[in-house]
Amino acid sequence: MTQPFQQTAARRRLDDALDHLAVVFRGMTAHPDEHNCECHWGSEEDLALLKTPDTELSADLLRRTWQATDWEYEAPVLRRVLPQFASALTRGLIEPFWGMHEVGLKFHRAKWEQWPAEQAAAVQEFLGAWWDVTLIDPEPAVSADEVFALCAEATGMLGPWLRAWERHDHGTADQHLARAVGSWEYDLLDDQLPWDTWHNADDMRDELTSWLLRHASARLRAHGAPSELLHRIRLFGLSGLDRWEDPHYPRWPGPRC
Repeated sequence: MTQPFQQTAARRRLDDALDHLAVVFRGMTAHPDEHNCECHWGSEEDLALLKTPDTELSADLLRRTWQATDWEYEAPVLRRVLPQFASALTRGLIEPFWGMHEVGLKFHRAKWEQWPAEQAAAVQEFLGAWWDVTLIDPEPAVSADEVFALCAEATGMLGPWLRAWERHDHGTADQHLARAVGSWEYDLLDDQLPWDTWHNADDMRDELTSWLLRHASARLRAHGAPSELLHRIRLFGLSGLDRWEDPHYPRWPGPRC
């Protein structure tokens, strides 16, 4: 397990990252010409709040704002809500319908990596700090597999987040890894990425599967993972009849579709 000082340091890093977001994005507003449908999104008063800097939004308005996909000026809207949105994310107060990858896609659509350097760096540090504290926290507000999918979609990359998981070589991170494999196995055994993506799903799936085969088995075996879980990981490396006819291939009830 992780030591208390490690958890404290990781928590402090995240708190600092959230504080920095509040400073960097202070005074941000939606674009002056931004608009949205009153029938489906919200009122003129709601829209006016997005064009007013540093005003706390209600939880409902925050939800409607981040979930809307039809903003004409996506980046200013995200910058406007980002400090409050990021804080709510880390506390588990944001509940997407399909999963946290939806939030990652919000960042991706807003092209945050093309923002001014200080803004992009603040977002990058926030994502890294949140991922770090997630791997160290035995009971994070948002599960590791969900935060991982968010970070992957926000950046279009798995490598940095997988390498961070490798660096966290302790029991807590391994518990998160075991739970993630349990969450992902159904899709990976069906040769599917376990979340929807705007990036290359096949490449992401292959990279994730390859990493699990190289790293997950040894780590989980060393921490006494159940043999069935280890067999599921082994099956990721098989294909066709070799996989389906393996005695450890799971026989889920009902059709798989």
